Amino acid sequence: MDKFPFDKNLLSCRNDGIFPDMAIRLNKDKKIFTGGELIELKDSDSYTVSSFNSTIPSRSKNIEEIIIGENSIIKQQMEKVGNDIFLLPVRDVYYLVRGRKESYVKICLVYGSFFETISIENLISQSFSQVLEERLKESGKKISEEFKQTLLTIFSQQQNFSKVRNVEKASVKLRFRIMTEIKAEGNILNPKKYQEIKDDTLNFVLPCHTDEEEKNILRKTEIVSGKSGLEKFSIFKIKHHFNGYFLVLQIPL
Repeated sequence: MDKFPFDKNLLSCRNDGIFPDMAIRLNKDKKIFTGGELIELKDSDSYTVSSFNSTIPSRSKNIEEIIIGENSIIKQQMEKVGNDIFLLPVRDVYYLVRGRKESYVKICLVYGSFFETISIENLISQSFSQVLEERLKESGKKISEEFKQTLLTIFSQQQNFSKVRNVEKASVKLRFRIMTEIKAEGNILNPKKYQEIKDDTLNFVLPCHTDEEEKNILRKTEIVSGKSGLEKFSIFKIKHHFNGYFLVLQIPL
């Protein structure tokens, strides 16, 4: 990103190794663009999306989940550029995904709903359900459906797994870490699943479930790039295998 020519004054924070890698400044005039978007970078030497360590990709995040404590480096960076951080408590999340294969490259800026096709709570709960069912089958034990649903509801929050657990008389502490891997159906770089995403292209990928959403995306793009700029894009829809249609604005690199 450091070699890519863009206006770095657009950013309110820039980090390496912590979420978010970047955030867009809040826009005080929120009539058209709110700003405040959070961006995570994913880079791979193949046409796969690299795995997410300790995070689960999402369409939005509450800023209070990210800024923890007065000494938060993210808070300090955002305040330094004059952002009233809590003016927009829920932020949209985008993923800037780059994949390379031989001498080719694909770059996609993707809205989080491309990866979060069911809620994170539901994802964790259903995964835990598989563990529970396996152990019940192995042990031959049975529990009531009501008790099972209670357990699944309790064990559905990521933060409960990420805390360090201190057990009396144990000389080690335990912390469960979540690793998230993208299925083929959610891999925007996969040429067999999304052949419209061509080699050596830059793509902006946004959810588009209605004609009104499509018009709104194109209107905002024209405001930024002008009519002549908009005409430079190849614009088309792709159908996500689990989450409806997305509009792609594609330009060759």
